Amino acid sequence: MEDGEIRRRLEALRAEHRDLDAAIAALVDSGTGDQLQIARLKKRKLKLRDEVAVLEDQLIPDIIA
Repeated sequence: MEDGEIRRRLEALRAEHRDLDAAIAALVDSGTGDQLQIARLKKRKLKLRDEVAVLEDQLIPDIIA
């Protein structure tokens, strides 16, 4: 994957992460949210965070210390 592709993918993942955050907050605030559904959304959010971390590592060059 080239840098441009990685950056586009990162932006898409970050947008989805923000959307999930808003959805989780809305479900929790409404009080009608199914706990299983909230747990699944939180798990997906964590998976996105891990994917973002992997892609960010690809953009940062290895530095030999």
